[in-house]
Amino acid sequence: MTVADSSTSRVFDRRVGSSTTRRAVILAAGTASRLRPLTNNLPKSLIKVGGKALLQRNLESLQRHGVERCVIVTGFLREMIESFVRSLSLQMDTEFVHNSIFANTNNNYSLWLAKPALDNYNIVLLDADILFDERILARLLSSPHDDALIMRVSDHLGQEEIKCEIDETCRVMKIGKHLNPKKAAGESLGIEKFSAATTTKLFEVLSRRHVINEFYEASFQEVIDGGAKLYAVETGGIPCMEIDTPDDLAAAEELARHLL
Repeated sequence: MTVADSSTSRVFDRRVGSSTTRRAVILAAGTASRLRPLTNNLPKSLIKVGGKALLQRNLESLQRHGVERCVIVTGFLREMIESFVRSLSLQMDTEFVHNSIFANTNNNYSLWLAKPALDNYNIVLLDADILFDERILARLLSSPHDDALIMRVSDHLGQEEIKCEIDETCRVMKIGKHLNPKKAAGESLGIEKFSAATTTKLFEVLSRRHVINEFYEASFQEVIDGGAKLYAVETGGIPCMEIDTPDDLAAAEELARHLL
């Protein structure tokens, strides 16, 4: 895979080098076209919900749950994101990786660009447009499974959701938008954790697939088909939602009143 721009910009650099260290990656490269004109000159990750930017909420939650370094993959209006993060009083290391062809790529390519900073580490993966009560993150990290994702159980799924089919042990057998909603147990919300071993397998798949305009769940599926055991952790009714549209944003404002 050809890298258009994999240059990095570090806010801090303590160079933690153990594969047991928990790192995180937030994918924040998109243009958020469905939220225009609000996002004409503002990255979606910097939209304030309940008086605080989504990116700040997520970074602070990760920090409180022991993440020592977070990689933020930028694209659209990268300078605004970098400046905003530098303005925060974070105690964890923060690193930027820029996807310069963000307008023509999808989240699998953005994730792949973060490989040098994440390969062989335990990681948490977040999409930048998620509003969640941080008890969600606690549920994920306290799961006994090394590889897991947050899933909202629902029997009202449509074509847009990233759907999960699971077995009786909550192991994810299939994941993707294309799945039959009637066979799916719920929706993957874009919050995952992976062990160092699975992270390495995932990046091997991302490199081999060589597809720049694909959702990363296609690579998750290949890793699952290769024998990795990825489990669904249910939200248990704890608030969590993705923000894509003006209606979503209005709902998020209401939801933010009830978050811890």
